[in-house]
Amino acid sequence: MCSCARMFSLGCFALVFELLTFTTALDNGLARTPPMGWLSWERFRCNMDCKNFPDECISERLFKNMADVMVRDGYLGAGYQYVIVDDCWLANERDASGRLQPDPDRFPSGIKALADYIHSKGLKFGIYEDFGTKTCEGFPGSEYYLQYDAQTFANWTVDYFKLDACSSDVHHYDDAAAVMGFWLNKTGRPILYSCCGAKYQESLGMKPDYKRIAKLCNIWRNYDDIDDSWDSVASIIEFYGKDHSNFIQVAGPGGFNDPDALIIGNYGLSPDQQRSQMALWSIMAAPLIMSADLRTIRPFSRALLLNRSAISINQDRLCFPVESIQVWTKAIEPKGSLAFIFHHSGLIPVQQLPVRFSIGLARLGLLSQGGYNITEVFDGRYIGTFKAADTLTVNVNPTGVFFGKAVPL
Repeated sequence: MCSCARMFSLGCFALVFELLTFTTALDNGLARTPPMGWLSWERFRCNMDCKNFPDECISERLFKNMADVMVRDGYLGAGYQYVIVDDCWLANERDASGRLQPDPDRFPSGIKALADYIHSKGLKFGIYEDFGTKTCEGFPGSEYYLQYDAQTFANWTVDYFKLDACSSDVHHYDDAAAVMGFWLNKTGRPILYSCCGAKYQESLGMKPDYKRIAKLCNIWRNYDDIDDSWDSVASIIEFYGKDHSNFIQVAGPGGFNDPDALIIGNYGLSPDQQRSQMALWSIMAAPLIMSADLRTIRPFSRALLLNRSAISINQDRLCFPVESIQVWTKAIEPKGSLAFIFHHSGLIPVQQLPVRFSIGLARLGLLSQGGYNITEVFDGRYIGTFKAADTLTVNVNPTGVFFGKAVPL
C-alpha cells in the first residue's frame, strides 16, 4: 500500500497496440521503489580515446572497475545495484546478421561477457540504445530493429534498458516505446525499462502524455541532461517544483520520474549543493543513479551517497514523490512519520546568505497530539521533541537544505 505525498509551496503499430492493452513494460514487476545504480554518461560522456585515457574511456575495463568498486566500497550493500552502459559502446555497424555489436577494441570480450562479470559481483547490468536510426553520438539505432534488438539484449542478460530519442520524430516516440516494451516483455526476461521521449517532447513545447508513459515505462526522463554545475541542478529542481505537465501525480511503485543522474562526487557542486541534490532526489522518489568516478571520489561525497537515512527515505515503500519546491514533504514509515526538506535556492542575489527558517508543525501536517521526535537525516542529529502546536526553526545555507525526519512519539 502506498499513500500520496503532500506538498505546499512557499512564495504503424496498430496490431501491436491491441496486445499492449494486456502487456506493457510496467507489468514486469520491477522498480517497486526507485532504482539505484551507476551510469557512465555524465562523468565519462563519449570518451573513446583509450590510448590517452585508458582508465576513463568507454570500455569494458571502465565498467568492470566500477563494478569492483561498487562492491568493495559498500555501494551495492547500500542498494546501488545497476551498472549502466550509456552511449558509445557500439561498433559503427551492425554485424552481417543485422545484430548490434560492441566496439571490438574497447569491448573485446563482448557484451554478454561483461554482463556475466557484473552479475558475478551480485550487480545488475544496464545498456543504452536509441529509437531512431542513430544514437545521440551517431552509432546504429534501433529503428526497424526493435524486436531483433530486444531479443539481443535478453540474450546478453541485460537487466536495465534505456531507450533514447535523438534521431527520431519524438511525436512517435510513445508509440515506439510501446512497441519496444512489448518486445522486451516477449523475451521473458525482466528488464527495467527507461524511456527518454518526454524530455524531447517537453523541450519542443509538447505536453507529454504522462499517464500513458507511466503505463509503458518503469522510469522516464522529462528534462534536459544534467551537467556538472549547480545551475543545471537548480534548473531541474525548478522544473520539478513547477510540475506544469502534472507528471508528479502519475509516479508511484513501478514507475518514476527521472530527473537524471546524481553528480555528487564530481567537480561542479559545493558540499552544501551536493547535500541538496541528495536530499531532493531522495524525497522526490527519484532514481538514485550515480555518475561519478567512484574510484577517486572524496570521502565526503562517498559518505553522502551511502547515507542510509537518506536512502531509506528514497526507498520507503510509501514511495509516491513530493509535489513542490522550497518545502518538500513525503510520508514515510512508521505510520504518521514524515520526511521533509527546507530548500534554500539561493537564486536571488539578496538571498546569498543563510536563512533562519521557521514553520509550525501543523503546517507540515504533523498533528499528532503525542508530539514528534525530529532528527536531521544526514548526520542523525537530534533536533528535539515537538508538539503539533510548536514551531520548528532551523538555519538553511544558500543552495543548501535542511533534511528532517519527524517520528510520532
